[in-house]
This record gives sequence, C-alpha cells and structure tokens, in this order.
Amino acid sequence: MEKIVIRQPHQDPVDVPNSHEWGSGICNCTEDMKSCCLGFWCCPCFACMTSKEHGECLCLPLLEFFRAWLSPITMSMRTSVRERYNIEGSVAMDCVCATFCTPCVWCQISREMQRRKRDVVLVNAKTV
Repeated sequence: MEKIVIRQPHQDPVDVPNSHEWGSGICNCTEDMKSCCLGFWCCPCFACMTSKEHGECLCLPLLEFFRAWLSPITMSMRTSVRERYNIEGSVAMDCVCATFCTPCVWCQISREMQRRKRDVVLVNAKTV
C-alpha cells in the first residue's frame, strides 16, 4: 500500500495561500522593508514593476500620476488582485485605500502576490 502525504508549509496559521483575506494589512509595510522603501521613495517605478508582475502593461500605472486626486489604476489593480485570489472586500474599500494610501496599496499588492506564489510541497512517502 502506498501512502501519500500532502503538506503545505507556512509560517503562521493565517498564512494560507487560498485564504479569502489579505495576507497583510494596508499598513503592514514593515513586513517587506525592501518593497516598502521602493514603494515610498519611488512609487511610480514600484507600481510599474508590480503591475508587470501581475501580468498587466508595465507602463499602466504611469497614467495615474497625471490624475487630480483619484487613483483609478491603483484601485483597479487592487480590485483585480482581490478578484484573482478571491479575497473578500469591495470596490468602495479599494477606492478609499487607493485614494488615500496609494503607496501602501502597491506594497500590499506586491506582498500578496509574493505570498500567493509560495509553492505547495508534495511529499510521496512509500511504506515498505
């Protein structure tokens, strides 16, 4: 008889790749200081890199930096990530976060994509 063991490594109980919640809060930038610094000191560059990693046009976020006070690209990217990973939330909350915390939203998007990329380890153990 062959026994198959499936194990998903994770750092803490909340860090489940298929969770319906964001892996980190909007202000948890200290979880990834490199991204946090890049997001705050050069948000347009960081937004372009994150957009490309998500599968969107590299220059898409640059359209937003000519806006008045709304952040439609940031909002749509946050909504897109939320929809892709089936994260609970609303377009209204995406709009509020994107309008008042643009760099934080890009950092949160980046952290979430990195979190969801973690591989599942399958271990095949045979009994003798």
